[in-house]
Amino acid sequence: MLNAVRKILHAANRDKDALFLTNTLTKRKELFAPRKKEVSLYTCGPTVYGRSHIGNLRAYVFADILHRVLKVKGYKLKHVINITDVGHLESDADEGRDKVEQAAQQAHSTAQAITKKYTDLFFADLQRLNIHTDEYIFPRATNYIAEQIEFIRSLEAKGHTYTIDDGVYFDTSTFPTYGALGNLDTAKLKEGARVESNPQKRNPSDFALWKFSTTKRLQEWDSPWGVGFPGWHIECSAMARATLGEHIDIHTGGEDHIHTHHNNEIAQSESLFKKPFVSLWLHNAFLTVDNEKISKSQGNGISLSEIEVKNIEPLALRYLFLEAHYRSPLSFSFASLKAAQHALKRLRTHAQVRGGSVSTAYQKRFLSAVSDDLNTPRALAVAWKLVKDPKVSPQDTSATLRDFDRVLGLKLNTREHRSVPHAIQKLLKKRDTLRYQKDYTGADSIRKEIEKQGYLVHDTAIGSTVEKK
Repeated sequence: MLNAVRKILHAANRDKDALFLTNTLTKRKELFAPRKKEVSLYTCGPTVYGRSHIGNLRAYVFADILHRVLKVKGYKLKHVINITDVGHLESDADEGRDKVEQAAQQAHSTAQAITKKYTDLFFADLQRLNIHTDEYIFPRATNYIAEQIEFIRSLEAKGHTYTIDDGVYFDTSTFPTYGALGNLDTAKLKEGARVESNPQKRNPSDFALWKFSTTKRLQEWDSPWGVGFPGWHIECSAMARATLGEHIDIHTGGEDHIHTHHNNEIAQSESLFKKPFVSLWLHNAFLTVDNEKISKSQGNGISLSEIEVKNIEPLALRYLFLEAHYRSPLSFSFASLKAAQHALKRLRTHAQVRGGSVSTAYQKRFLSAVSDDLNTPRALAVAWKLVKDPKVSPQDTSATLRDFDRVLGLKLNTREHRSVPHAIQKLLKKRDTLRYQKDYTGADSIRKEIEKQGYLVHDTAIGSTVEKK
């Protein structure tokens, strides 16, 4: 049996369309084998009460890389990113104020005006990061209230709910495998529970499906249980069912969603449909600043606009994200971001030569990297090795980099970098090769030749760029 499994894996490794992804549920790297050629993909989207920060945006760049890899491998995609515009409370334990309501009241505005403002800003951020929003579906929670109510009614009919003073709750004791995602220790949760926070809850892990309005709210609806609003978790399950069906091939999100939000999605959906909700769960790690997670509550939520004010383009942030594996924590600094911008400009310099053919050898190495759990650091290393390879012509280097960009999404073919002549690009590639070979005398000679032709050379540890004097 073991030999048979090895043969299957070996065959999959030889298959250019094979893709291996790390499943959070099983903690194993698994061969992606969807039932159909059209892949259903759900990504947990933003709660639109404030501007998305760069920590939030890492999740969408990661999901976009997955999206692009699947497209390159020939899959059709139905990719949903939800918009949470109601029901997300300050605490994951269903306590505190609704974040949207709070933001609207502080701004002396309406909930609809607040959610439109920040939804529009979210779309603008995605577009600046070269995420093609026309390829995604963006359902809003407030447009699926009827579906959420029906979902709760069905759970109620199957005996999974109970009603207390502040709302209708899911009884997690009716779902024996609750907490399997991320190995949530429900026994310890019970031991450490503060019953006084909501003494009517049967279990500490029980969560709200529908919350009652205690006072008049900006957003509230009639329901069989009373006037109120949906819980955050039921929104995703109902929208996923309405847009993708009862089973999803891949579900992505930040690692902070694992223990509560995504375990709750599983409990709701599998209790109702009696089958696995998701085939593969994928989660990206946090982005940190000074060893602290970037978040609005920490007060370190840097926005994309704050980066642009410093004359750093948004795609430099995308490049920085790709330098780390999506499952690895990434420490942010403006110094590292500026280095990423330099590296991006250098890659673009080498991607501007017209003509040429894609190097199949380097293409194979690149696809091997991204097919191994979206290993973008290794994919970038392949790109840099290509740039320094003296056996590959500047034309073929350029064509191959542009081919890589179908996945990288760095706009390597952008027009603003086409002003560097072919002859200068050729000299720069030759000089980079000599520096790589530690022939500094030869490299200096080429630098002088480039400067004679009216260009300045800028060197760093990762390579060179040129600009007109």
